[in-house]
Amino acid sequence: MALIVVMEDDAGTRTLIASVLRKEGHEVVSAEDGAKGLALVEAHPPDLIISDVQMPGLNGFEMLAAVRREPRLTGIPVILLTSLQERVHMRIGMTTGADDYITKPFRPGELREAVNAQLHRRSMQTAVQDMAVDVAVRTALEVQTRELSRLYERRLAKALSERWPSGDGSAADERFVEATVLFVDIPNYAAVSERLSGQELAELVKRFYGSAGDTVYLFGARHMQFIGEGLLAVFVDAANTRSVSHGLRAVRAALGLADAARGIRQYIDEHFPARALPRFEVNVALHSGAVTLAHLQDPLHDASAQLLPVGDVVTATMLLQKQALRLGWSIAASLSMLRAVAGAVEIGQRAVLQLPGRSASLEAAEVLALTR
Repeated sequence: MALIVVMEDDAGTRTLIASVLRKEGHEVVSAEDGAKGLALVEAHPPDLIISDVQMPGLNGFEMLAAVRREPRLTGIPVILLTSLQERVHMRIGMTTGADDYITKPFRPGELREAVNAQLHRRSMQTAVQDMAVDVAVRTALEVQTRELSRLYERRLAKALSERWPSGDGSAADERFVEATVLFVDIPNYAAVSERLSGQELAELVKRFYGSAGDTVYLFGARHMQFIGEGLLAVFVDAANTRSVSHGLRAVRAALGLADAARGIRQYIDEHFPARALPRFEVNVALHSGAVTLAHLQDPLHDASAQLLPVGDVVTATMLLQKQALRLGWSIAASLSMLRAVAGAVEIGQRAVLQLPGRSASLEAAEVLALTR
């Protein structure tokens, strides 16, 4: 399992954390202040750091800054523990490089969920890094993924037709009368990639897609997959998320992706100040309606069965994301989707949009924040 370094000046809290994590099978080493904890991290780089904010000597923020300055340590995820209730202190940790925070007192289940999420994100980052190491392969993949994005629905329709000529579908398909689809894309990806080396781009991709995948995962997406430089996710109601609607969880994920983009802009400003890179932005679209998760053979390679979201809502969401880019909106949501979360979301501008290839217009609004 994972090696985790815990930094906490309170002996009781430190013992509780170590006990919970060891029951999960993790190896835990601990320290009572930030300086001793940092020495442990430098001697044996762990898979995860959990640190209190208020500690004597070197506090949690100072320890975090020291970790992020060290190239061989900078990729280690950090969870901060804080008893400070002011939002500004929580935000300091997130904007200076923390990956998550937990407010004390906390329940063991909260700790386990936060740790599992960060370890999942780390494994996801490793997979993405492996895909982006070779520059020549990356260039070929970019061409292929753009083509796949453009022909997504057409290829899928052809594959479904070949497998189910009767049009009756498959018993393995999952059909949802109501779901929320999220699609996020990086409009300046090509311009950024041509000005960075393969290693530099790999680190940038790791940081954003690791954060994006983790954000979508944390807010309970039923399914997610990469399409070109974008990420498509489907949110549905389920037994373990029924208390929070799929629409509201999708909005929270979208706001989290916007925050992740701001973190990447800060990373670019710190690491490439003289490159004159285009501004790193993301555009997110949200739309609700009927969605089918189709189980089918890979239409390109005839490989093992895979799960693909299909339906008019999926297509409309991807088209809406392009309109969000044109309008300068970070997050765009259809009004039909926003009605389901009325009162919980703060919106800005509205527009009636004509999506390419569709006869009916779509009413949409700019999502700014949560109201509570």
